[in-house]
Amino acid sequence: MAEITFDDFQKVDIRVGRVVRAEPYPEARKPAIKLWLDFGPEIGEKKSSAQITAHYDPEALIGRQVLAVVNFPPRQIGKFISEVLVLGVSDADGGIVLIGPDLDVPLGGRLH
Repeated sequence: MAEITFDDFQKVDIRVGRVVRAEPYPEARKPAIKLWLDFGPEIGEKKSSAQITAHYDPEALIGRQVLAVVNFPPRQIGKFISEVLVLGVSDADGGIVLIGPDLDVPLGGRLH
């Protein structure tokens, strides 16, 4: 495992966003869901393509708070531009489980 410094960690801007819209993304190479996330007034709304279909249906994601890296450059995923990286952890079968606060917190809040 490669070590990083605390300064390296501080460069990764991880914020809380709320899913305001979600749609299936069948055109993606791997099954995915298109997400629109509200990060509050400082960052605004951003889009993401997430391979989370093993555990989540788009309509059930609306209103959920999740953590995402907001300072990566945008990435083209098929015809969709993914602006943030939603964070998750693989379960025992390789399905992604989203990471988010267990209590409601202000949108745009930064992970410390």
